Formats: sequence, structure tokens, C-alpha cells
Amino acid sequence: MIEVKDGQSASDVAKTLQAQGVVASERAFTNAIASAGKSSALQPGQYTLKKGMSAATAVDLLVSGKKLQNTVLIKEGERLSSVIAILAKQTKKPAEEFFEAAKDKEAIGLPRYARGLEGYAFPATYQFEPNASATQILTQMVDRYTQAAGKTNLEEAAKQLGHTPAEIMTIASIVQAEAGTREDMPKIAEVIYNRLALKPAMKLQMDSTVMYALKKYAIEASNADLKSTSKYNTYMYQGLPPGPIGNPGEHAIEAALNPSESGYLYFVTTDPKNKVTKFTAREDEFWKLKAEYERNK
Repeated sequence: MIEVKDGQSASDVAKTLQAQGVVASERAFTNAIASAGKSSALQPGQYTLKKGMSAATAVDLLVSGKKLQNTVLIKEGERLSSVIAILAKQTKKPAEEFFEAAKDKEAIGLPRYARGLEGYAFPATYQFEPNASATQILTQMVDRYTQAAGKTNLEEAAKQLGHTPAEIMTIASIVQAEAGTREDMPKIAEVIYNRLALKPAMKLQMDSTVMYALKKYAIEASNADLKSTSKYNTYMYQGLPPGPIGNPGEHAIEAALNPSESGYLYFVTTDPKNKVTKFTAREDEFWKLKAEYERNK
């Protein structure tokens, strides 16, 4: 691995290449890059080169911009704890560096309405340079969120719905966690809004928020789970939980901003294996769907 630093001359790089055994001599490299007319075209970054390669090939690689990068995939709905575990594994940086960097909201560019990084570490495939710091990596992810927020006109759309952007991101995270398919997302968002709008308001009763509080993964909370006193227990407390329960993707954000309008108050994933979720506005039908789920379970 060879690093070309910003401002280095061709002669500086030639010394490194010879010392690492990439080229036969400094002169071979400086002659090759001069002949190619690329002496000022070296691209800073880290590159993987083979020992004993021709000087001309080394020149081609170092001016191509094809730098060594870590490719990291963050899937929709991953919790921040999982996101950081993935980043630590792929970048070989201690997880503590990411947790520490996440505390500095201003440094990583979090929007003013965000309580913390949970919800805003946008899911996507990223290319990170090996020498990128934890702060630079998280900033790149928040920048990607900012792009998505701009694309969906999040702040203005939230205002029209009578909610803050932070509340929309919390709703989007629940939608992401609860939905088996993209098509279900607007319907789940509607259930959340309809329950919040009832007078008196109906508790959200979302198992996903309870699982988040308990740091568990399951589609159904047990009776013991429901005794949790966490503010994320939406069976116990009215309204939305304190913040997002994961990092939603663009489709979930769009669903939170554009819920369906069918009068739904209930949904049950009746066939978890095949991701079949059914919706209803009536409590008696809900209990029938619940029984169907029990049979399929």
C-alpha cells in the first residue's frame, strides 16, 4: 500500500516507490511520468500496487484516481449500534472512536432537530478512504441523509403534517422496522398517524419500539417485554417514543410524509415468513388477524 500525500512531487513519490520495491529505481518512475506528461497529475490517496511492476504501469495507477477504499454497505433500518459495529469491522477502527465522534453533533453535521445520530446515519453503500477518521466517515453518512431530506422536502412537508422533522424521522424509523414490504410502508405510517389523532389518543403499541428499548430483535414482544419502563415502550406510554429506533431509508421517509388514507388503525403481519401484513380499521377484525398470525406462527 502506497500513500500519495497532498503536495508531494513526482520525485518524492518515486523515492517511496523504490523503497517499497514497486519500481526498479527513482529515475525509472520520474522518467516515465515525465514522458507521459503527468508529473503534476498525481492524485493524493492510498493505492495498492504490486512489487516489481513497470514504472509506466505505476504512473497509470497513481494518476488514475483509483484509490484504495473501503466499501461499506449499511442496510435500511439498522440501529446505530449495528451501524457502528459494521463500520468498525470494515474500516478496522475501534468502535469507541465512532461512538465518541457521534457525540459531536456539530462536527458531523447533524441537523439542529436531531437528538443524536440514531435515525440520521443514512443507509447506503459508501466508499471510505482508509485514512478517513471516524468523524469524516460519520459526516459523510449525515451528508447523505441531508441529501435525502432535501429530496423529500422533509422540513416543509413535516410542517404541513403538523409534526417536527424529528417526529417524522421517528415515525419513518418505526415504519422501516415494522414494514415487510415497501408497499406496506404508507399504510403503517397511516396507522401511526390515525392512532395519534384519536381523541383521546390511542397508544401506538408497536413491538418494534419495545424491542429497541430492550436491545432485542423480534417481531413480537413478550408479556415480560411489555413491562419495560423505558419511554420507548409504546404499550405503556402515549405518543411517539423519544427518538428514532433505527436508521430509515428514503422509502420509509417518503411513506412517513405520504401516509395512505384508508382509515386503518390496526395491522398484523399474519404470515411473517412471506412478509404478508394485513390492515383493518376495526378492532374485531384485528383480533381475527391476530388469530391468523398465531396459526401461521
